[in-house]
Parts: sequence; structure tokens; C-alpha cells
Amino acid sequence: MARQKTKKTTNDLPSREAILKFIAENPGATGKREIARAFNITGDQRIGLKKLLRELSDTGLVERRGKRLDRPGVLPNVTVLYLSGTSSDGELIGEPTEWDEAEHGAAPKVIVQTDRRGRGRGRPGPAPGVGDRVLARISEASDDDAQQTARIIKVIEKKPARILGVLYDTGRGGRLAPIDKKQRELTLEPDDMGDAQDGELVEVEVKRTGRYGPAKAKVVSRIGSMESERAISMIAIYAHGIPHEFPKAVLKAADKAQPVTSLDGREDWRELPLVTIDPADAKDHDDAVHAEPDTDPDNEGGFIATVAIADVAHYVRAGSPIDIEAEKRGNSVYFPDFVVPMLPEQLSTDLCSLREGEDRPAMAVRMVFDRTGRKKSHSFHRVMMRSAAKLSYQEAQAAIDGHPSDKSGPLLDTVLRPLWDGYACLMKGRDAREPLDLDLPERKILLKPDGTVDRVITPDRLDAHKLIEEFMIQANVCAAETCQKADLDILYRVHDSPSQEKLAALRDFLTTVDMKFPKVGNLRPAQFNGILRKVAGTENDHLVNEVVLRSQAQAEYTPQNIGHFGLNLRRYAHFTSPIRRYADLVVHRALIRAGRLGSDGLADEDMGRLQELGGELSAAERRAMAAERETVDRLIAHWLVDHVGATFNGRIVGVTRAGLFVALDDSGADGFIPISTIGADYFHFDESARSLVGSRTRVRYRLGDRVEVRLVEAAPIAGALRFELLGEGRYQGGKSRPPKKGAPPRKKPASGKKQTAGKGRRKARAS
Repeated sequence: MARQKTKKTTNDLPSREAILKFIAENPGATGKREIARAFNITGDQRIGLKKLLRELSDTGLVERRGKRLDRPGVLPNVTVLYLSGTSSDGELIGEPTEWDEAEHGAAPKVIVQTDRRGRGRGRPGPAPGVGDRVLARISEASDDDAQQTARIIKVIEKKPARILGVLYDTGRGGRLAPIDKKQRELTLEPDDMGDAQDGELVEVEVKRTGRYGPAKAKVVSRIGSMESERAISMIAIYAHGIPHEFPKAVLKAADKAQPVTSLDGREDWRELPLVTIDPADAKDHDDAVHAEPDTDPDNEGGFIATVAIADVAHYVRAGSPIDIEAEKRGNSVYFPDFVVPMLPEQLSTDLCSLREGEDRPAMAVRMVFDRTGRKKSHSFHRVMMRSAAKLSYQEAQAAIDGHPSDKSGPLLDTVLRPLWDGYACLMKGRDAREPLDLDLPERKILLKPDGTVDRVITPDRLDAHKLIEEFMIQANVCAAETCQKADLDILYRVHDSPSQEKLAALRDFLTTVDMKFPKVGNLRPAQFNGILRKVAGTENDHLVNEVVLRSQAQAEYTPQNIGHFGLNLRRYAHFTSPIRRYADLVVHRALIRAGRLGSDGLADEDMGRLQELGGELSAAERRAMAAERETVDRLIAHWLVDHVGATFNGRIVGVTRAGLFVALDDSGADGFIPISTIGADYFHFDESARSLVGSRTRVRYRLGDRVEVRLVEAAPIAGALRFELLGEGRYQGGKSRPPKKGAPPRKKPASGKKQTAGKGRRKARAS
């Protein structure tokens, strides 16, 4: 008699605690399939597992990141740590270099495991020490209550032999106050100060570090006045450990590079009138575009769009000194007055730049779209091109708007109008795809000749900007599709959908402005766009855009393709900026291999380390964004030092238990208002409504509210501003009423903590 099968029930499923422990022990590589395999879940049990995982997600115990699951607020599987000290047992302690304290609280401390020689386990190279930055793989200790641990993948940056700080003349020598507060103060002999002046930012070399007394140092370079842009940018460069000086071997290799003159292995596209359209002050030009109607009778109304990108892979060979340095930098870093480039200037602004009227090697993609903007086909080519013109966004837009210049005029009918017609075709496809459409203008600092701030503006967003953006997006999609079709591992540019925890917070907030966000199984950007359209032009417009932005995940590089939620694309990879992003160079090499376009394609050993590389490049990107943002904050704080006591109009851009963050209308500068200084009442934090509410008066200050403030303090080195609130907030209603005019203020409970100047932080999200 056959043995009857026993039907499995949900009682056979692992406990919630067991699943959470498994996710914790396998960060970054956990999905429903992996969990089912680990707990031997088959058949009907999968339905129960799916329900259990949904419950864990809905309650905020785990976050969904595409097909992966992770705990909310945890460190990425591969991240950059700053080795800040040692434990009582002598173990190295690491802290993440990029961490959002406003969202996740204090940064976690991580025990960094090393071998007996002090190196990362199984890793050759220099031993890590306090002050170093390391790329590490995060894991968990076996005990539930134990601290997070990490194993070093490699040392990214050793503790600098040189230190940046402000020099003070003591009359008998000098005293250096390091910018990095973790470093000790240094002293300088009179002969070691050179020509440096009191109060200047200088770079010093440590001469001696004794056991007792301050270390001795010698000035090796003068950065200049603390009010200059260059000095303030250098603070961010040192604070984030951004490599900014090229090794001699790299510069020597760049000087030996020669222009490509042969067509060997390349198609001749020099007669195609490709043009570059960039910011007016751009020094490197890595992309050129062209469009024309498709003459194929089977594609009536369609267009052929071409994007040509500088062939950086020809000049930067894998494993060369230039390549090793480019990978270390990860990307170029852009400050208001100068750039820390990923590649030496000999390449970035010359040989790899698509200069007007000069022959340049390029990787080009030819894309065919039908009349609805749907891509029908594409092909990649290794070519020799010659840019027909270098145009700025404003110059190209002015020509289309009826004001051509001497340069753009001859190109108007033959090049520019077909480009705009092609853009109109592509926009039909974009509108049908409906990516996330946030409206949050970016500020730009204009400087005086001496490097100090002149004014802060919000540049107009032109159709010329949108045209180049859409052409680049389509080229990036083609790159990802080609590599995937060739079954090649590459670095995808992925953007996960928002976590259930953030969606729940967004829904709670929207109820405070009488709006709803539907609960649906298949989340799409269009649902956010519907909300944004409803508030467009209303008093809640800016507020809702800010909150929707904060609900989004951060884009990153990884070989695991989970798609790009914000752009609503299934496949996406960065291909269009290899001069300034190393990830794009990796994709170029993959395309060369996929199309058999040369011997300098992506090697097997490079594909084997893409997971590690993706984590490293994502961290470098976050580092650059933080440095750029902090430099702007410091410049504006310097600019406003002479305006302490002045009043400004602004908008509340952040609400916390500690107080309010306010951004000023005219400059975008943001600062902090301590809760202890607000009104004549005791205010409590309403998290769901993003507001502070007076317990007695019921007066409310909410995210997005317009306010008038007085500047009380400007701290330039910290880039921090502190404001005083003027006027009253809105009356929320309830049993209590606003106090009558002249009523004595109500004393607030003592917080026990001193309030100091702080600064707000907008989460920069790059696509």
C-alpha cells in the first residue's frame, strides 16, 4: 500500500526570529528563494512563506530591496569604514563614512577583524590602523547581542602623512588646529612656518610624534584664506579622504599617451555632424549627439538617434597605473570653482575630450525609434568622430527659441532642429513609461574672482538639459541590454523601490494634507506622480515633493540587476560618462567584449570582482556627494557671517524632536532652530504629521511651512547656521487656544542639553 503524502502546513514554517537571524547573517544576498532553500521550504509552504515575509515587511522588521530582503537601517553588505579607534581588547573599531543620522540615529560601531599581523584576514598589503579608511564586508557575530563585525577587503586610504589645518601665529612659532577634530593639535617652529600667515589654511607634514607633548610639523603648502572657495573645498577633500594628487607614475603615463590617428578597427564617422552640448564652463566633453528622421518606409515618423561617447577604454587599460588610480578615485568630484578629476587633465580635458573640429576615438550607439518613441533596435560601434560644434545649453536653447548665435545659426536647420524633433519623439516614449517626476530645483553658487561667494542662483531648467538627459538615458539602456544579451556580468545602475517602512511613513504624512497613497501590490513611479500632480501649484507643492524624495531609496552600482525604479526601467547601466565615472569605463570594456570591438574588453578576472567594485564605487559616489554638499554649506556660512542679525524668509525643510531645519528662499542656505527657542510653549514632535505642536497653544510648525527667521549664528568651518523663529505658526485646533497678546510666556521643561548650531541635509539621489 502506497504511503500517503502528508500536506505541509504553515506550522512547519520557520519562526519570525529564525528568518530575521538568517537575513542578519546573510546581508545583501537574501531573497525568498534563498530563504526557502535554507529552510527546505517546498510546495504549498511557499505560499505561507510569502505571507510571512510580507508581514515582516509591512511591520518594518525587514526592508525589500528589489528581490532582496534586509533589516532597515543596516549597513550595506560592502561599505567604507573609517577606523576611529580601538576597543578595550585592542580590536580596531570602524564607523561608516556615510551615514544618515537624521533617519537612522547614531552610526553603528563595527569591530574590524584582522589577522595576527594586523591585516585583513587573508589579505596582502599594508596593515590597517587608526585613521585609515577601508573597504569592508559587513557580517554579524554569532551571539544575538554581539556587535557587528567586518572583514577588510582592502585598505583604501592610509592615515595621511600630511595634515590640513588652520595656522595660528603664537609669536614664538605656530600652532596648527587640524580640520579633522580626531587629530591632535600640532606645533611649528618659526623656521617651519615658511611664508604662511596667521589664520591661513595650510598643509603640514608631521616631523615627529613623541609620546609626550604635541607633535611637531612643517608647512609644505599654503591653501590660503579661509574665506576662499579653494580652501573650503580642501576641507571637504581632507575630511572625506578624497584622493586629489596624482602619483608621479600616473602623470608620467598620461604624458606618454598619444592621440589616435589610425582608423584601424574603427568606422569613419567624421562626416556625421555630432555636436556636444554642455554647461558653458565645462572643460571636458565626453558625449556628443545627433538625430535625423528615419528614411525606412517601414518606420514612417520614426527617428534615428546617435550618441557618441569618448573612447576612454582605449587610453585607460585595465591594470595600468592610470586605471588603478581611476578605480581608487571612483569618480570626479565637482566643487564650485574647480574639479578633482578621476583622470589626469592630459586625458580628461584633451585626448578623451570630444573637442570641436578635432578627430577623436569614440564608442557610439545608433538607436532607431518608431513614431511613438519606442526603441526598435540599436547597435554599438567603435568609431572615429569629429565634433561639428561645442555648444552650451543656453546657446543651443537660444537658437531653437529664435535667437541663434554666429556658431549655432548655420547648424539650426541641419543639426539642431532635427535634434529637437528627435527629442520630441523620445519624449513620447518617456511619457508612456512615466518615470518619477520630482520638481526640486538645484542651487548654484556664483563666485567672485577672489573665490568668495558673489550670489546663489537657481538656474533655469531648459529643454536643452532635458534633451541631453533623455538621449543619455536611452544610450545607458542600450548598454545594459547589450551586455545582458551577451550574458556578461556588468555593473548595473540600480534604484530599488521604496521600503514598506518608508511607504507607511509617507501614507501617514499624506493624511495630514488630506491626501491618500493607495496600497497596491505592484508599485510604480506613476503612483507618486499622481500625488505630485495633485499638489502642483498649491501651497503644499514643495512640501510633498520633499517628502516623496525622502521616501525613495538611493541608487547604487551592483552586478545584480533589480532595475531602476525612479526611471521605471528594467535594465540600466551607466555608459555615458567614462571620463568622470569609473563604472562607465567598466561598462565600455564590457561592450567592447560583447561586440568583439577590440582586445581591451572586460577580462574574466574583472567580472569576478564586480560585487566588491560596485560597493566601492557606490561608496565613492556618496563620499563625493557629501563633500560637494558640505562645501556649499561652508561657503554660504562664510558668506552669511556678516549678516548675523538679519531677517530672512524661508521654508521648513526638516522637523525633528530637537527642532526645525529651515532653508532660506534667496540662497537655499539651511540652518537649525533649536526647539527650546520656539515660542512661549512646550512643543512636542508629531512624527506622522512632520510637525512640532504646542502642548498648550496648539500652534503647529510643519514641514513645508513658510517662516520668517533671524540669523543668530554662522559657523563657517562647520558650515552651520542657527536661526531664531519670528512670528507664530498655524493654529492646529483642539481644546487649547493661542495665548492672548501680552500673556506671560510659559516656562519650558529643561532639556538638560545645550543647543548648538546645526545644519540640515537634503538626501541627494543620483540616477
